[in-house]
Amino acid sequence: MASTFLLPHELHGDGPHKVIAVHGWFADRSAWTPVVADLDRVSFQYALVDLRGYGEAKDTPGAYTTAEGAADVLALADRLGWERFSLIGHSMGASVTQRVVVSARQRVRRLAGVSPVPASGLTLPPRQWELFSTADTEPAHRRTILDLTTGGVRPSAWLDRMTARSLACSDAKAFRAWLDSWTGDDFHRDLDGCTTPALAVTGQLDPALPAELIRRTWLHWFARGELVDLPVCGHYAMDEAPLALIRVVEDFLRADRDLSAKEPHLQRS
Repeated sequence: MASTFLLPHELHGDGPHKVIAVHGWFADRSAWTPVVADLDRVSFQYALVDLRGYGEAKDTPGAYTTAEGAADVLALADRLGWERFSLIGHSMGASVTQRVVVSARQRVRRLAGVSPVPASGLTLPPRQWELFSTADTEPAHRRTILDLTTGGVRPSAWLDRMTARSLACSDAKAFRAWLDSWTGDDFHRDLDGCTTPALAVTGQLDPALPAELIRRTWLHWFARGELVDLPVCGHYAMDEAPLALIRVVEDFLRADRDLSAKEPHLQRS
C-alpha cells in the first residue's frame, strides 16, 4: 500500500538529475548540513528528508521500519513528480534506500550509501547491543557510540554537539524502534544480482561498517557495485570529510556510462 504521509523535506538546486537523501539513526536531515553549501545545484536537485520520528516528523506516528520509510520516500517522489531519481542514504538511511530499490528499481537511477547498513541487517554482539539498545534513554551511550564509530579521535566538543543534536531531533521511542528494524531486517535476497549502479562509501576509522563488511555484502549483491574507503574518516563522512564525500558521490552520480552487469566490481581507495 502506498504511503499517504508526506515526508518533511527541503530542496536544494534545480538541476535535471533528481536526488533524494535519507539521514541515518542519529540525526534528521540536518545531518547533511555540512555538505549543503557545496553541492552542485546546476546538475542536481536534492531533496533532503526527515524520516518519521525525526526533525519535522518527530511526532509523526508510524511503525518506524525500513519498509515504511521506503514507502514514504516513494510517496515523496510521486508528490514531487520525480519518475526517475537517484538515492543517497547514510547508515540506517541506506537500508531505507535499498528498500526503495527493491520496491521500484526501475525508477532508481543510481544509489549511493554512506557507511551503509547492509540489506541483511547488522547483528551486534551482546555488549554492543546493550549499548545501542539503551541509547534511546541514555545520552552517554549515544556519545560512546559516536566516539567508537569515529575511531576515538574526534574532539570532545564535537561528540557533545552531535549527542545534543541527536537527542533534540529524534523521538526516543521512534529511535529505539528504528534500531530493531535496521539491525534485524533482512531483505538481501531481493537485491541479489541487482543491476542498479550502487556506490558504497566507507570510512577507515569506522569499525561498525568497515570496507570488508561492504565487500561481503553490498558488492556481492549489486552487480554494478563500487566501493570507496575514505581515509581519516569514520562513520560520519558528512562531518568528518565533507568535501571528499561530495566529490566522490557527485562524480558517481554524474557517471553516464552503463556498466555491464558482468564487469568486475570497482573498488577505489
